[in-house]
Amino acid sequence: MDMRGLMNGGFTTSDAARAAVTPRPEPDDRGVISYPNYQVAVARRGDTMAQLAGRIGLPAEELARYNGIQTGDALRAGEIVALPRRVAEPSPATGAVSTGPIGPTSEIDITTLASDAIDRSAPTPAAARPAAPQTGPEPIRHQVKRGETAFTVSRLYNVSVRSLAEWNALDSNFTLREGQYLLIPVVTEAATPVNTPSVPPGTGSPTPEPPSASQPLPAETKAPAAAAPAAVAAAPVANVGRPTTASASTAAMAFPVQGSIIREYAKGRNDGIDIGASVGTAVTAAASGQVAAITRNTDGINILVIRHPDNLLTVYTHVDTITVAKGDAVSRGQSIAKVADFEPSRVHFEVRKGFDSVDPMDYLR
Repeated sequence: MDMRGLMNGGFTTSDAARAAVTPRPEPDDRGVISYPNYQVAVARRGDTMAQLAGRIGLPAEELARYNGIQTGDALRAGEIVALPRRVAEPSPATGAVSTGPIGPTSEIDITTLASDAIDRSAPTPAAARPAAPQTGPEPIRHQVKRGETAFTVSRLYNVSVRSLAEWNALDSNFTLREGQYLLIPVVTEAATPVNTPSVPPGTGSPTPEPPSASQPLPAETKAPAAAAPAAVAAAPVANVGRPTTASASTAAMAFPVQGSIIREYAKGRNDGIDIGASVGTAVTAAASGQVAAITRNTDGINILVIRHPDNLLTVYTHVDTITVAKGDAVSRGQSIAKVADFEPSRVHFEVRKGFDSVDPMDYLR
């Protein structure tokens, strides 16, 4: 997930960064690509579902039903077809270099690496040298739901529509059908730096801190809330300077840290809230979900993103000692990091609906 621009106006993932993906693995002679947790088949030009099923050894009706298509329907060259159950693993007998599913790069043994190095150093024509076994991470396999488009799927996984189309041999209109399975392109660990277009003056510059963020807040002198008239309690008030409290069980989210709100949400200027807290204070997940990204912005500030149901994201910055990893499942209230040493020490917390920021207080009250 490309976080460039996160601290100054939202998620601005560039197409160049999204396009930084690895090539799709090559299938064997049957068209099978095998991973540890699933297999897919790649159609040839002129294939029907029945012809592909016959080549890989599965009943045509079962394969067609699993992919939401008719047995006699024509397939595009390169189209991905998900297999409902495993067939014989690729092997030299089926045109593969090695036997078994594609494994992580880290699983290549020393003998394979040494042999490949020897082959590269030998004065043998490239075409005559044995190819190395295919390795790489297992892609996400996404089943298309009603109403989804190639654009919404590519945005969901932060890849370009073009790479999604290339990996799955989509037509020129990027047409998807309900029930279709897609392989999500594997993004490289680091996108190649690109020349970005000019931006309006001030974009990317640090946002000035308000006085309340650089000076101690005045001591609380107002009467306890219980003594205030009910009408006053119901009136809208600013959140700055107000201490956070443990979220009620009915609140959609919990505060990630307890402290005073030193900076309010202001869409386009501050896409979250800043909560003052002591350095080293535990930062907790606002709601249950899955860690979607851990990265840093151009100033070296850690950014942790958790994905939640209903297309919600929570973002936590100005943290360190992160105790979770990308892909981890986390529960509400689970410690995920600690408050980093900044002046003033605080946690910047955002809630996003898709990639659009929303007021976190709507979920914390």
